[in-house]
Amino acid sequence: MKRILTTGATLAAMAVTAGAAVAADGILVGHIADITGATSSVGKPYGQGIADAMNYINANGGVAGKKIIFETVDYAYEVPRAMAAYKKLTGSEKAVAIQGWGTGDTEALVTNVAKDEIPYFSASYSGHLTDPQGKTSVKGAPYNFFYGPSYSDACRGLVQWAADDWKKKGGTGKPKYVHMGDNHPYPNAPKQSCGAYAKELGFDVLNEIQYSLKPGDFKAQCLSLKESGAQYAYLANTSGSTISLLKSCETVGVNTQFLANIWGTDEGSLKTAGDAADKLVWVVGAATWADDVPGMKLVKEISKVSDASGAEARPVHYIRAVCSVFYMKEAMEAAAKSGGISGPNIKKAMEGMKDKVPAGLEGVCLPSTWTNEDHRGTTTVKVYQASTKGGSIGMKQIYTAEIPRRKEWLGW
Repeated sequence: MKRILTTGATLAAMAVTAGAAVAADGILVGHIADITGATSSVGKPYGQGIADAMNYINANGGVAGKKIIFETVDYAYEVPRAMAAYKKLTGSEKAVAIQGWGTGDTEALVTNVAKDEIPYFSASYSGHLTDPQGKTSVKGAPYNFFYGPSYSDACRGLVQWAADDWKKKGGTGKPKYVHMGDNHPYPNAPKQSCGAYAKELGFDVLNEIQYSLKPGDFKAQCLSLKESGAQYAYLANTSGSTISLLKSCETVGVNTQFLANIWGTDEGSLKTAGDAADKLVWVVGAATWADDVPGMKLVKEISKVSDASGAEARPVHYIRAVCSVFYMKEAMEAAAKSGGISGPNIKKAMEGMKDKVPAGLEGVCLPSTWTNEDHRGTTTVKVYQASTKGGSIGMKQIYTAEIPRRKEWLGW
């Protein structure tokens, strides 16, 4: 077993000998991350946030007096490698919880984690993971949790904003909407659900345009977008791919309003994309580094675990990772008081949270509620818009959507 320690802005593993006795005295938690794969542009800061938060907890008393023992496994966004990592975590020393990453691997493990009773806190916000009892989806996901709005609800929030924007601009007739992304479980997760809502709001939904999760030259896709006449395009990939698309579309003169998902951009990506990212609209799921809210004091202390100077400004993904770990921590603490820290007890504690914000993170994490019938932690969608003209990078919240918890949207 290894415990991960971090230095600087990248993850660096330092092996520490740990046998069965250490495991018995600690809490084994899995950490499956993408540090080198197709989504590593956002996987690295998120993975750093997970590791920093768990190491900070260990340095400040642990959980119910016990330290979290973990190893950050880079699965490079390859599902078989995630499955292998999971198999190791369910061996002789069974993890009581896992902090995971992608949609493909998380959805592939739904049945396994339910059978093994291991709460799986993913960085996949797929709506398919929100139906614990399988009431409306093909299979239930009773042991899956994530912090933030689902991809489906986040996209619904974006098209709500787009519908208002169209009216404010004096648009007539049906505005055209198009989904853009790779043919992969993560970009595809909200495609049908959000398209259906866009139609409900009066959009003409066009055929999707595919572009790779890996950065590249996307002029051909941008020309297709231009020819389609779409006024609004949802970008379903991560930030590295988004940068390439925005720059390619700027080159061919596309005037479409782009709507990016929660992983679609961040502070660094806006700077890299420059003028091409101006007016980009996207979802932010927690406070930002620059926000003056009480809980940012704790976030900045956690950040010093891997940046002792405290000078590095962390992106929005890092902050969401901190929220994910601290919800897990509070569930573990509740479990310790109610029969012990086990998977079923952690699950029960998560499903007892109502409008919950972890202690010390006030103003950072959105109040969240999970029940044994609904794992949509929050349906609040914070919509931001970028200003990047002339080298000055800005991001401002312009809209808040409160997505209704429709029964038919559970698991979709």
